[in-house]
Amino acid sequence: MEEPVKHHLKRQLRRLVTERPYQIIAGSAAALVLAGGAGTALTATDEDPVHQENTAAVAELGSRLGEVASRGEARAALPAPSVSPSASPSAAKAAAKATTDPDTTRKAKPKPPSTKVLDYDYEAQNQYWNCGPAAVRNALSASGVETTQEAMAGPLGTTESGTNSAEDTTRGLNQMVKGNPYRTHMFGGSASPAEMDQLQADVVKAITDGRGVVVNVAGDATDTDGGWHSFPGGHYIAVVGYKNGGRTVRIADSANPALPAYWVSTIDLANWAATRGYSA
Repeated sequence: MEEPVKHHLKRQLRRLVTERPYQIIAGSAAALVLAGGAGTALTATDEDPVHQENTAAVAELGSRLGEVASRGEARAALPAPSVSPSASPSAAKAAAKATTDPDTTRKAKPKPPSTKVLDYDYEAQNQYWNCGPAAVRNALSASGVETTQEAMAGPLGTTESGTNSAEDTTRGLNQMVKGNPYRTHMFGGSASPAEMDQLQADVVKAITDGRGVVVNVAGDATDTDGGWHSFPGGHYIAVVGYKNGGRTVRIADSANPALPAYWVSTIDLANWAATRGYSA
């Protein structure tokens, strides 16, 4: 509203000066008031009454214009509202989320223990062809899963000829546990150093997670105590523990209840299974 008032007062001032040009002194005084913005009232003392009247009017107009100018200056002096990027709705939500949400920083997994053996319920195979179901049953018992050799024979496709491959034991194991954690690793006739390392890593991970491993072996192997184990036609065993960081593994063997468990090096186990595979 200040600008229209200012223009109106200026028009009145110009009219006074135009109609009475002899009032140039009073007009000059008003101009001084406008330039200073102080709105100071001027008083004439030696002029005639008309001159005094017009001078007073001019001074009053100058004072009013000064007040308008002062108000404008005061408004201009007010600080402009600041706009901060952090005041945006998305930024505000992000800040609130950062202060209220729990810490979601990915933490490093703890290092596996150097030695771990699972608690399991051993059972010897009840038929000569049932080593597959017996090994799966023993491995599952380490996860707290109860089943029988007879119950596992169907899912594994076991017949009097035995169980075909590690792919069958992987399928049977995943049917009995949540999340399908088991995967099949097949060797190509010989175990490379990389595959030996992979077997060690797979055993450590599975045992650390509380799961037994089932390995399909064929041929001969010697355990760490010098015991000799021979299965020319193939056999299934369960791995239920490890030590030395996984370089040695604990075997639960259903073939002979007189020797239900023994230790074998991971390298020997990989060579024993080189023509077959394992489920881990």
